Amino acid sequence: MKQAIKQPYSRYSADAVQLMSGLIKVARKERKLTTQNLADRAGISRGLVQRIEKGDMKCSIGAVFEVAAILGIKLFDADQTSLSKNIRQNEDVLALMPKSIRKKTRVVNDDF
Repeated sequence: MKQAIKQPYSRYSADAVQLMSGLIKVARKERKLTTQNLADRAGISRGLVQRIEKGDMKCSIGAVFEVAAILGIKLFDADQTSLSKNIRQNEDVLALMPKSIRKKTRVVNDDF
């Protein structure tokens, strides 16, 4: 049986996930929602909600954002209008950048 390889995460990422999971758990309890109620509203399983609240790093970011939005947790400290504005600005910048980045290959000079 293969052992799962533990993915190393930066301290910042681990702390951010721990904060988000704590905010989600507190908000759910303040709203007196069970994990099953929240799961039903988000369209996910109860087990996934429990994993999100435990800070499991392998949870889908879409599921975490959906749960946070349902509970009214602000993401990026912005409202919908400024989020849309920032998305458009980011798309404008990306339009000016190359589509892909490739590592340059060095030509070996083997002429002796």
